[in-house]
Amino acid sequence: MFSHIYKYRLKCILRDRQIIFWTMAFPLILATLFHMTIANITSSETFSEVKIAFSEEGGSQEYRLLKETLEQMSAGEGRNGGKKLLDVTYTSRGEADSLLKDGKIKGYICYDGEIKLVVKDRGLEQTVLKGILDDFRQSISSVTAILEENPAAANGSLFDDIAKRADYLIESAAGKAAPNTSVHYFYTLIAMMCFYGGFHGLKEVMSVQANQSSAGARVNMAPTRKMKVFLVSILAAVTVQLIETALLLLYLAFVLRVDFGNRIAYVLITCVAGSFTGVSFGACIAATMKTGEGPKIAVVISVSMIMSFFSGMMYHGIKTIVRSKAPVLSYLNPLNLIADSFYSLYYYQTYTRYFTNLALLCGFFALFSMFTYLAVRRRKYASL
Repeated sequence: MFSHIYKYRLKCILRDRQIIFWTMAFPLILATLFHMTIANITSSETFSEVKIAFSEEGGSQEYRLLKETLEQMSAGEGRNGGKKLLDVTYTSRGEADSLLKDGKIKGYICYDGEIKLVVKDRGLEQTVLKGILDDFRQSISSVTAILEENPAAANGSLFDDIAKRADYLIESAAGKAAPNTSVHYFYTLIAMMCFYGGFHGLKEVMSVQANQSSAGARVNMAPTRKMKVFLVSILAAVTVQLIETALLLLYLAFVLRVDFGNRIAYVLITCVAGSFTGVSFGACIAATMKTGEGPKIAVVISVSMIMSFFSGMMYHGIKTIVRSKAPVLSYLNPLNLIADSFYSLYYYQTYTRYFTNLALLCGFFALFSMFTYLAVRRRKYASL
């Protein structure tokens, strides 16, 4: 009996072209559009070395120390991965001024009784240059204070340490992978697809409710226990949802080349947990709402879209805003838990955040399942 019910519920689900489109075809189309629009968003934000000029006319000891510091930054020396921060041209002040007017450099440094930074516009590069110069001046001020207290310190390597300050800057990644804004959009897309599985759960609950469909009336009159039919139907819905999610994962990984890291087993576990939670969410809506099919579908779509927005699907920055202003909301959003689980596996070295998200996600699945069970089990009909 189990295999018979399971087989025919699979056929019924697969023949519903409208639901199959929204739960499988639509996410694939959306993933393609994402790839066309945001795939190169990370590379477009890559920082390149700032082009500046350094006037070699005149100067003091401080000015010469600044030149040594800039030489190291432009050569990529030190332990900062050999990366260059500056692209320095050493020339006269007149030539530097011409380069600035022609837009070939972002600014130049000269000596006019004191160290000066000359820029034409405002922007990120100019802010970087100002930060470097301010930091150098602060170091010189500290050295001056030390020499006033202990003049013998000038015989040591005090001034050399200023010029070699790049050696004290070490680039250290917070996670095991480079930050990538674009992958988060694809992760939220998978999470949205998991919750679109709510359409399958909604349909299966309605199929066992006599007041919602003719099939439900026949189920309630059949000798087979309604709860057994319901559980097998939900299992069939989860099976279809897992197949659809697997197809989306394969498309993202092998066609669009979205990076999921090397923890594939945990990625699959997240997809399974997300699919069960999404189907149970739709089932809970169908079981607890005493309305027709239309309003129930509207609730599934509306709630899924709201949760997608606050998980960063439309605007990545909203996720940061929610986590900083109202962090509890990020844990009350199952869709955000799914997307954040993927990103935790991609970026972080430890599993603490991942297992926290997974545990909360399983908690939502248990909560939705409990409400669905209580509603379906106690549903009685005066007549059929």
